[in-house]
Amino acid sequence: MTTPAPSEFPRAAREGDLTPAIRALMSGRSLSETEAFQTFTEITSGSSHDGEIGALLALLAMRLPSVDEIVGAARVMRAKVDPVPTTIDPSRLLDTAGTGGAPKTFNVSTIAAIVAAASGAKVAKAGNRSRTGRGSAETLERVGVNVNASREVQTRCLAECGICFCFAIHHHPAAKYAIGVRKALGFPTIFNLLGPLTNPARAQRQVMGVYAPQFMRVVAASLLRLNAKRALVLHSDDGLDEISILKPTRVIEVRDGQLHEWSIDPRALKLAEADPQRLAPASLDEAAALFKAVLRGDERGPCRDLVLVNSAAALLASDLVPSIEAGIQVAAHTIDFGDGWKCFEALREISNQS
Repeated sequence: MTTPAPSEFPRAAREGDLTPAIRALMSGRSLSETEAFQTFTEITSGSSHDGEIGALLALLAMRLPSVDEIVGAARVMRAKVDPVPTTIDPSRLLDTAGTGGAPKTFNVSTIAAIVAAASGAKVAKAGNRSRTGRGSAETLERVGVNVNASREVQTRCLAECGICFCFAIHHHPAAKYAIGVRKALGFPTIFNLLGPLTNPARAQRQVMGVYAPQFMRVVAASLLRLNAKRALVLHSDDGLDEISILKPTRVIEVRDGQLHEWSIDPRALKLAEADPQRLAPASLDEAAALFKAVLRGDERGPCRDLVLVNSAAALLASDLVPSIEAGIQVAAHTIDFGDGWKCFEALREISNQS
């Protein structure tokens, strides 16, 4: 039972009051799904005080969030998302957005999304700007894709070239009420987990890298509760939120209503051994040049291998290949025969139409 506040701290109940949730967390109790839903409804309605939002997010960040907390908060974010209208069944749609917060390589998940789309997947790729200034939004913008395309144009991109880009700032208007607090805190919060769980096209397939291994199981269990069709939640042994080509990557897969744990060994796949963190471009121009080189097939080294294995995971999550090994072969064929570049050019052209 929560201890009442001392009499010298009287507080009348008010709209947006997060004190009940804060007191529950301070007592060591986690929030139920209903409580999390109510709490995040208040936060995303703009009626909660920044001090309370900061306290709540800090308390949640002090330990692993529960599945109930993640699911309750994710249901709020899903209810308030500004959607991409599409006639494509959500059970066919894929997203490759991760949590961020891990050591940066280059735009692997974005390039992998294009390769997967060129190989037959339907991809609603969510993304945002990055703390490095070389995130998916910045790089796509630099190579000519209109990341601010209208909903109608996004729908056309998805229908005609199999992929659209969903810029988070345009699709999650309710998240703006916490953005100042999140920046002020300076550490990852539960919102880092919620973004990839709230795809604007309601994609039910996912390749989701997480920034720390302890989040893998709780995120995978949350995806299961949120009715994911198939999802790969992963973290590499060298700290990446994507599949590594240097160290094994642990995977918890949501498939057939169950969780399955396995790992990807780059040595068994005969991938080029290189420290992915050393592959990170030093500038946005370098990131854009590498983006193009990989998709054109000009890059034949470790950057290509990193894209191939992550594209393979996207194809596996889309049920287009039976294994990572088969997915690597399909992805290589897609790049080498020019289909990846054609898909990118189509995305660039259609996204800039009015």
